[in-house]
Amino acid sequence: MDLLKDLALENLRLEMDEDGIAVVTLARAAKRNTLNAETVEELIEVFSRLPRAGARAVVLRADGTHFCAGLDLVEHHSEQRRPEDFMHLCLRWHEAFNKMEYGGVPIIAALKGAVVGGGLELASSAHVRVADQGTYFALPEGQRGLFTGGGATIRVADLVGKARMIDMMLTGRIYQRDEAVQVGLCQYLVEDSEAKAMELARTAAANPPLSNFAICSGISHMQNMSALDASYAESVLAGIVNTQAASNERLEAFANKTGARVRPE
Repeated sequence: MDLLKDLALENLRLEMDEDGIAVVTLARAAKRNTLNAETVEELIEVFSRLPRAGARAVVLRADGTHFCAGLDLVEHHSEQRRPEDFMHLCLRWHEAFNKMEYGGVPIIAALKGAVVGGGLELASSAHVRVADQGTYFALPEGQRGLFTGGGATIRVADLVGKARMIDMMLTGRIYQRDEAVQVGLCQYLVEDSEAKAMELARTAAANPPLSNFAICSGISHMQNMSALDASYAESVLAGIVNTQAASNERLEAFANKTGARVRPE
């Protein structure tokens, strides 16, 4: 927790309870929580520190009525950036989102309202996405004369497929409610996304941290490998994780019929 004390945050809020559940809040409600350059730097700092500060799970939420409406277009327009300037900004976005996806701590995104453009890139960097009935997803870059720069071609295309992503960018197609779940933009659709996200975070936090680290970093790394290399990496991770003390304790409980059973409700 000491690693978090000297954080100076203007666009985010961070809280962590005694169980290691961290809540990261996008705090630019007046701007629909759009991502300016300063917010991206704060995301890098926060998600660099949380794994080392003992966080066991993270809920990513937002103030106001929208999760995130994407790139701060007003800032971008006023900055009149050169191509190389914007390229370097995009690399900072990638740095932030890679810290999230590969950091090894489960991140549950509580979504509402707009999850648009860069907001969808941010959400797709979380490990689990929970939407409420008012959540909508879009990539309107084509209509704005833009192209995605924060990893949508990697993560959103992985969630929904190349053809759907191209359709979203070309036509401005919006996904919401059951259709959003069906195409893979979110895993849960509920009335209260924040309450459900907290419930899932507490469930994930109850797992051994080493297991969560493997799940929340190893799978993504293996998706970037050849099948042969992924098979080897999976074997190495399984060897380490499946012989940890916490695993032995839980397997003993299973063998003694005192552990939790996998049954539908």
